[in-house]
Amino acid sequence: MSKARVYTDVNVLRPKEYWDYEALTVQWGEQDDYEVVRKVGRGKYSEVFEGINVNNNEKCIIKILKPVKKKKIKREIKILQNLCGGPNIVKLLDIVRDQHSKTPSLIFEYVNNTDFKVLYPTLTDYDIRYYIYELLKALDYCHSQGIMHRDVKPHNVMIDHELRKLRLIDWGLAEFYHPGKEYNVRVASRYFKGPELLVDLQDYDYSLDMWSLGCMFAGMIFRKEPFFYGHDNHDQLVKIAKVLGTDGLNAYLNKYRIELDPQLEALVGRHSRKPWSKFINADNQHLVSPEAIDFLDKLLRYDHQDRLTAREAMVSHPMLFAAREMMHTHTSNKLELLRTAELARNRQDEIHLMEPLSVTCFHHMVRSQQSKNCITSFQRAKLSFYKLALPKPQNTITS
Repeated sequence: MSKARVYTDVNVLRPKEYWDYEALTVQWGEQDDYEVVRKVGRGKYSEVFEGINVNNNEKCIIKILKPVKKKKIKREIKILQNLCGGPNIVKLLDIVRDQHSKTPSLIFEYVNNTDFKVLYPTLTDYDIRYYIYELLKALDYCHSQGIMHRDVKPHNVMIDHELRKLRLIDWGLAEFYHPGKEYNVRVASRYFKGPELLVDLQDYDYSLDMWSLGCMFAGMIFRKEPFFYGHDNHDQLVKIAKVLGTDGLNAYLNKYRIELDPQLEALVGRHSRKPWSKFINADNQHLVSPEAIDFLDKLLRYDHQDRLTAREAMVSHPMLFAAREMMHTHTSNKLELLRTAELARNRQDEIHLMEPLSVTCFHHMVRSQQSKNCITSFQRAKLSFYKLALPKPQNTITS
């Protein structure tokens, strides 16, 4: 049996109420407190909008959940509540639902994110170290609270580069860690799945998040996104084996007494380990230092127990020395810069706030697809109108 090297017994030592999300009674807020401004994203389980709290005129993010089991919704809410106030964890502000469809929505703090495909190619060596350090703060905190994120990837790391603010979002796949428990391996996004998921090792732990972080980091320093580009789950393991080699994979399988499916074993074949230097080129060499390579090497390990923990990475790895020093020595200057940037942006928001598509317009576009007849207005959209465009949940929360 495999157990986490750190924070092993957090949930063993805490009262059942902390991790028993099925017993959660949801406290519903007022849906009419929020209006939708524009759509900002969508995922497998939700539609995401920029919104506004009409009581204080503050921006927020509205995550309208698609029909899923109420158990999964309660888990996400419980985890967000437990982590509230943690460093770089997105803040859950409210939970509301539509009175007719019973569709729940989660209300989050607003982050002025820049798409990673636009942002990452512009980042300097120090920027990358800084944001990795900020992400590690969030990961170490959630791990210390007995929670695995299980979906770390660029899409779930919001960065406001002007304010140098990072938030780890989308806790829909997160889970409480209990030593020895067997978990579903159908988590994380393909390019960021750890080997443990791809070989069906179910008693995995927090170290899964560290593999995903390693994949992100490799993509950032080598400017190769995604770093492991598999076409399906089997091919994902093949892509990993072509870099890390099959000797290490076989040692991992033997240690945990795992037998690969014969078809997968044939697909993987035999490969020697590829040196990290093979990925260095003229476009990325300014981002690839010896300490960055060492950091990457200590994250992308087949054996999940051999990977750096978030705390080890933050406290002792040379790759993050500069980020740590800057954090301590320039805090006051940084705060002043952030205040100035925030004030400038607030003035801009006053100019651009009245440009969203009206809800009525959006509603008709969805229902009749007559977008040519849609006239843009300056009216913001009531959240309840958006619910009409979504399918009715089959299994809603009643408590």
